[in-house]
Amino acid sequence: MTVLILTCEQDVTADMVVAELDGTGVPVVRLDPADLPGPVALSGEYVRGGFHGHLSAGGRLVSMGGLRSVWVRRPGVPATRAAEPSDWLTEESGQALYGMLRSTDARWMNHPDAARRARHKPWQLHLAQRSGLPVPATLITTFPQAARDFAGRFPDLVVKPVSGAHPQEPPRAVPTSRVAPGTDFAAVAYGPTLLQRRVAKRADIRLTCVGDRIFAARKEVAPDADPDEVDVRFAPSDALWHAVDAPSSVAEGVRSYLRGAGLAYGAFDFAEDAEGMWWFLECNQSGQFGFVQIESGQPIAAAVADWLAAPARPGSLSNGSRTWAIEG
Repeated sequence: MTVLILTCEQDVTADMVVAELDGTGVPVVRLDPADLPGPVALSGEYVRGGFHGHLSAGGRLVSMGGLRSVWVRRPGVPATRAAEPSDWLTEESGQALYGMLRSTDARWMNHPDAARRARHKPWQLHLAQRSGLPVPATLITTFPQAARDFAGRFPDLVVKPVSGAHPQEPPRAVPTSRVAPGTDFAAVAYGPTLLQRRVAKRADIRLTCVGDRIFAARKEVAPDADPDEVDVRFAPSDALWHAVDAPSSVAEGVRSYLRGAGLAYGAFDFAEDAEGMWWFLECNQSGQFGFVQIESGQPIAAAVADWLAAPARPGSLSNGSRTWAIEG
């Protein structure tokens, strides 16, 4: 049974997992949907109530019926490297590839339908609240007066994008920024704006959940750090990520979140305040973990490889509308 990895050519995080899988003897096929059609080819037949499909990539042919699991890591847009790319060809190629893969019994990390829903940040906040995770007071609005009223109740705010990275090529991360005192908020009328109470944090927390396994890492904020530097991705720091134990309530909430989201993997960001409370900020369903593993020593790549390589039976881990539990 083969593990299929859908990702771009340059993906160090995927490289780490492939290295772990190579040591298990489990066959692995890695491809980028951007190469379909072309270096990647497919064929699927629906005859007499059955489905038989095949994928070809890198000179290897794999039966879709022999897929153990599919890791949707960071795949390119289908057909973008075709000889004559077009929106129509992208739609046709995506429908063919993901439609056929949905016809198999493979487990997903993560299922495309669940992943698409999980990218919506307003829904993330709702699910986090429902899962018992603390969420800072948040407003998403196009009403300037609503923003002014919110700022009156919570004077210390940050602003962040609702959707995540800016869709330029390559995509550009948009930093979370502190809102200056006296901001008028008139520009809120021109696009949805996400305002959130700033957590005066003493540490950033990156929690990676693989199936049921939790890996929490902590990066301390220097006492003399600029309070305007609120985004850990851009704030200058000499601190390293260190492995820590997640509070039991957080661990329970994270597992509940993944069950509710139908995900097998999630990279959670929390802000730890002066009292030690972990405040939920977001969950990236395809977030990177290589930088955390390198600094903290946590075996996250091995955990992902174990999940992808393990046989499964109906149970607790999600595969879209079906749930599974890993044996062993």
